[in-house]
Amino acid sequence: MAKYAIAYDVGTTGIKTCLIEIDNNIKIISSASQGYKLYVLDNGGVEQDPEEWWDALKSTTKTVFANTDIKPEQVEGISFCSQAQGLVLVDKDGKPVHRAFSYMDQRSTEEMKEGISYGIQISGGNIFKLLPSLAITGAAPVSVKDPLWKYQWVKKHEPENFKRAYKWLDVKEYFICRMTGEFVMTYDSAFGTELYDYKKKCFSKKMCSMFDVDMNHLPRLIASTESAGGLKKEIAEELGLKEGTKVFGGGMDANLIGVGAGSTALGDTHIYSGTSGWVGTITDRSVVDVVSMIAATVAAQPGEYNYFAELETSGKCLEWVKDHIALDEVGVYCEKKHITDEYESKYVSLYAYMTEIVKKAAPGSGGVIFTPWLHGNRCPFEDSNARGMFFNISLETGKTELIRAVLEGVCYHDRWMLEASAKKVKPSDTIRFVGGGALSDFTCQTLADITGHVIETVDSPQNVGAVGAAVCVGVGIGAIKDFDQVKSFIPAVKTFKPDLKLKAEVYDKGFEVFKELYKSNKKNFAALNKLK
Repeated sequence: MAKYAIAYDVGTTGIKTCLIEIDNNIKIISSASQGYKLYVLDNGGVEQDPEEWWDALKSTTKTVFANTDIKPEQVEGISFCSQAQGLVLVDKDGKPVHRAFSYMDQRSTEEMKEGISYGIQISGGNIFKLLPSLAITGAAPVSVKDPLWKYQWVKKHEPENFKRAYKWLDVKEYFICRMTGEFVMTYDSAFGTELYDYKKKCFSKKMCSMFDVDMNHLPRLIASTESAGGLKKEIAEELGLKEGTKVFGGGMDANLIGVGAGSTALGDTHIYSGTSGWVGTITDRSVVDVVSMIAATVAAQPGEYNYFAELETSGKCLEWVKDHIALDEVGVYCEKKHITDEYESKYVSLYAYMTEIVKKAAPGSGGVIFTPWLHGNRCPFEDSNARGMFFNISLETGKTELIRAVLEGVCYHDRWMLEASAKKVKPSDTIRFVGGGALSDFTCQTLADITGHVIETVDSPQNVGAVGAAVCVGVGIGAIKDFDQVKSFIPAVKTFKPDLKLKAEVYDKGFEVFKELYKSNKKNFAALNKLK
């Protein structure tokens, strides 16, 4: 008998709510999306308003039931796939004391320096703090974007708000708290705090003492497949759902998108391209590369890890090129031809049109290379000052070459992360590619040609986060035995084999230049972009 779950995919710029059927396979019955703002501040801060999150959740929840005959009382569980390493400090009533800090926030440079950067160093971290961190947590807080430094920033700059703080939550944990009244955190979110003892499966007193964190601020830990509690009556009425419906822990996007991609077996690799992007490979051991800024995060699967390398702006680069190159004040131009309703109808959207029209530009984009670091970068180098650039433009360069260069630039960076990951955890030969970027066959083939890997896609690749969240419900209620069964529910629907001749003749050379662009411009980025 079919079971039903509500899955919330909480992204950087919007939420997607899906009503999902779990039977012999996993099927999305109805879905709805709504965006919200990302507040980018002059001091490097990036914030979001939890009330805007909640409004989007309420609206989309009601919409999904308006488009189906399934009734709210048939839903047996609620879960989340969420952006991670945010910071939502809440008071005893579960209300935020400050707008939520996005994972992209990088205002805490001084706090990080004071906390870990002084003294004898390895890879930018004090050796006497770095080594215990690696031993206890399997990672280290050496990125300005780690939530530990956001916590310290509030303590230093907003002491009155900090005094009001009762618990430290991440994004999905805020929703769980609001729905159930319970202050909890899943193990994978706890790993992201850099305070979690992965061996003992608890928050570490030593880490909290070393980094001056009040352990009373840390919530109760639960598994991704564990119910935090039932839906409160007033919240059920607000959402149009049944009181008492179980709310499960879910997981962070890097983990559950891999689950929804069907990449759940040891050694499986997936690449994601949404607003941000990453490469993740399942491993059975804790691994960290502090030089390349890659760590094996705690996976949703018990006893397993996701060796995770991140790109801050992936699909966001395509959005940028749409807004600032393909569009202007008159209309849309790619080959000096206005896109009419006929084009929109044929290609569904401007994104589809762009990925179709750039086929007219030769592979390699006429020698033009784009660096996709529009909001700094995290892996395989950490540099909040790094920025995007077009390199090697000539008189022959047109918009088609520039747009193609953006797509190729993101794929070059994916290859860089794959090669950095391979130093410690070998990626699989066949890779599942998911996210909005995987909707384009052209992008899939370009990724195959640049990386040299066979690329597979699944049905509705833009919705795999929600599918991963539904898996947590399915396992939690017993509809799915365990995570080892998941791949049989999610088959590949398309396969793209690399053109190895094209890779050798065009993309290998471009890739070497791509990597050199950061090394050659590191000082220039710092001179132009270093925060005051």
